[in-house]
Amino acid sequence: MGSSSNHSLSLIGGLLIGALAGAAIGVLFAPAKGTKTRDKLTKGAKDISKDLKKKIRKEVEVLRKKAEDLEDLAAEKIDDMANNVKQKAEEMKHHN
Repeated sequence: MGSSSNHSLSLIGGLLIGALAGAAIGVLFAPAKGTKTRDKLTKGAKDISKDLKKKIRKEVEVLRKKAEDLEDLAAEKIDDMANNVKQKAEEMKHHN
């Protein structure tokens, strides 16, 4: 994983914690009779949570794709190396 991916995940985690903390504080300090306010804050927290989940899923998918690409590249390199070794062995066999 690159530092960009780590930074993105840290940023998303920080945003999630901040949003949840803000929503919790808002609900705690809403007036006792402020049901509408608490409902709005709860809905806002749920919306933020949904958005962050989408962003996290997207980041995970990007990381998964990068891992698959690296795996494919490694497999190609191994195949190339195996073919080169085989070719060298054949060349040596014909020279003897």
